[in-house]
Amino acid sequence: MKIFITKKEIKSYLSSLKEQNKSIGFVPTMGALHQGHLSLIKKAQQKNDLVVVSIFVNPTQFDKKEDLINYPKTIENDTKLLKSVSCDVLFLPSVKEIYADDISSKKFDFDGLEHQMEGKFREGHFDGVGTIVKTLFEIVKPNKAYFGQKDYQQLQIIKKMVKKNRLKVKVKGCPIFREQDGLAMSSRNARLTDAQRKAAPFIYKTLKKVRKKFGTENATIVTEWVENQFKKQPLLELEYFTIADKKTLEPIQKKESGKKYRAFIAVFAGKIRLIDNIQLKN
Repeated sequence: MKIFITKKEIKSYLSSLKEQNKSIGFVPTMGALHQGHLSLIKKAQQKNDLVVVSIFVNPTQFDKKEDLINYPKTIENDTKLLKSVSCDVLFLPSVKEIYADDISSKKFDFDGLEHQMEGKFREGHFDGVGTIVKTLFEIVKPNKAYFGQKDYQQLQIIKKMVKKNRLKVKVKGCPIFREQDGLAMSSRNARLTDAQRKAAPFIYKTLKKVRKKFGTENATIVTEWVENQFKKQPLLELEYFTIADKKTLEPIQKKESGKKYRAFIAVFAGKIRLIDNIQLKN
């Protein structure tokens, strides 16, 4: 596995491969890698000649400084994991390498996607995401880029950013990778206490029940039911639950045939914020 820390070096290396018509798959990460990340790399390996992974904890997408400070940094273990799945290239830039002396986000218009759900609770978050992903795409120039559907809103926003900026990359959403008990894999899970970790699978159990209920009950009733369920959970605090149109991410008013919906949830276990979502059937 080749490791690059500067834009100049990785651009030079990848451009020589592009001249040989090699296809590049890209998996951008913030490190603290787990099996969910490795599943994205394996998907990328199936469809591309080589795979690039970036590890960069992006300061502009954190709305709370303490979250940035506490974000787990496990570069030694990350490198071992990448080597274990035969990753070809690791891009490991510093904040200065990416932002120089101006650590700030560009402003983006995502046609309203940014104002739903996460956007209501994390000010400026998606401007930060758009800034770093666009920057990384311009450096790596991948043919395809792979993202997990756990961050479904982020996935839709990145697709919108690519379309509006006419970037030549296909953005692929991959299924949520879960622990055996259903908890969506996340780098944040490592920060849960034992008691919180035992409580956390309740999130996915609730979403599975939502999928059943949505077949016969309207969104308002289902939402009230979810809110009541979490009131009985002493270790889990519901931040939001919403059922939204899969494309626009706007909350559902009433079910319409031909439209597809997803249920989205954000929950606090102490100070650890966990998100998840599930496809619904009308």
